[in-house]
Amino acid sequence: MTARLDVRAVNGCLRRGEAPDPDALRAFAAGLASGAVSDAQAGAFAMGVCRTALGPAGRVALTEAMRDSGDVLTWDLPGPVLDKHSTGGLGDCVSLVLAPALAACGVYVPMISGRGLGHTGGTLDKMEAIPGVKVEVDEDRLRRITREVGCAIVGATGRIAPADRTLYEIRDVTGTVESVDLITASILSKKLAAGLGGLVLDVKCGSGAFMATEAAARDLAEALVETATGAGCPTAALITDMDQPLAPALGNALEVALAMEVLSGNRAAAPRLHDLTIALGDRLLALGGIADGAARLAGALSSGAAMERFARMVAALGGPPDMEADWRAHLPRAQVVGDVVAPADGILAGWDGEALGLVVVGLGGGRAREKDRIDWSVGLSDIRPLGTDVRRGEPIATIHARSEEDAQEGAEAVLAALTLGERFTPRDLVLGSVGGDRP
Repeated sequence: MTARLDVRAVNGCLRRGEAPDPDALRAFAAGLASGAVSDAQAGAFAMGVCRTALGPAGRVALTEAMRDSGDVLTWDLPGPVLDKHSTGGLGDCVSLVLAPALAACGVYVPMISGRGLGHTGGTLDKMEAIPGVKVEVDEDRLRRITREVGCAIVGATGRIAPADRTLYEIRDVTGTVESVDLITASILSKKLAAGLGGLVLDVKCGSGAFMATEAAARDLAEALVETATGAGCPTAALITDMDQPLAPALGNALEVALAMEVLSGNRAAAPRLHDLTIALGDRLLALGGIADGAARLAGALSSGAAMERFARMVAALGGPPDMEADWRAHLPRAQVVGDVVAPADGILAGWDGEALGLVVVGLGGGRAREKDRIDWSVGLSDIRPLGTDVRRGEPIATIHARSEEDAQEGAEAVLAALTLGERFTPRDLVLGSVGGDRP
């Protein structure tokens, strides 16, 4: 039986350096959803958790309670129900490629995704760069698209994890976003409410990621995997490099275009995007009991089967019915397109990832505030990878802008985010893993 809500007792435990009882955390989450917990009480809770860790049992209890604060989906389908989540990065359009590739392998993917805020893009914004696509759907439509197509990339309804929505808004204004316990409960409450049978996590680290260091990324990955597994969902995580964009483009329509290239079987257009999609999908299929995942996924991409699933999903969400055959004609294009050129000879030794992402925000392709409107067409493409030997005057990126003035300002900001040097030591795309059945 859930304990009676006693907010003072919960926050009092945290002030004394004690983790609240799991039943008390469940009652607190229910109070967040119902409105019984005030904003001030929720803010005190968030700050208390930053000072006093909840511990493994407390994280599971809070995650489960936030998951159960709204609708929790159940499925009766002929294949496994699986999903992926990324902690966010630059040029990260894996979801657009992975979801349909998984569907082509017999998996069902009800992918509840989010929007971009700050320097990283959002999957829903990328989907809405396709004309006509509407990602806000009710549960019945989510079920129908998932059953008929095999995948649906959509936003969370107001009935999914309402406690998280309340607490997230409080965390944003109280400066408590960085708590590993609260990050874990926030991510997993929404994902687990989708009724998953398995989850793979892409925990990024580097200059373009939320977690700057590999050690911090591993701490988060371990908390996420331990908590999701404790809540009954088999989960694994990969720790991946985000010192440079995953795909050589930033901006909604531009990233969709690269995803379409990879779905067309063109690995050369975005090799890191392709390879990470395969690595994450392989680990996820193993969690779902499907062997030879990497080969199956590569086959789905090269054969066009994944592209066919993506096009069907787009049409089911209101987009063009001919997306597979004529996708280039449908994506919006910026009015001004021009090269950003190297200021000197040297090796491209570093990108300031956050600064590079904020270039796109400045062009109008992202949000500084939640209600900001987005220009789907603007951004950067043809971003040269780290380690490239460039000569003065050679293009290092292409800028897509609404005006010449925006393009000039954006180009200056790109150059400010660039480091040229005499040498560069690359690091692996996948830096480590946590959980699952492999080392």
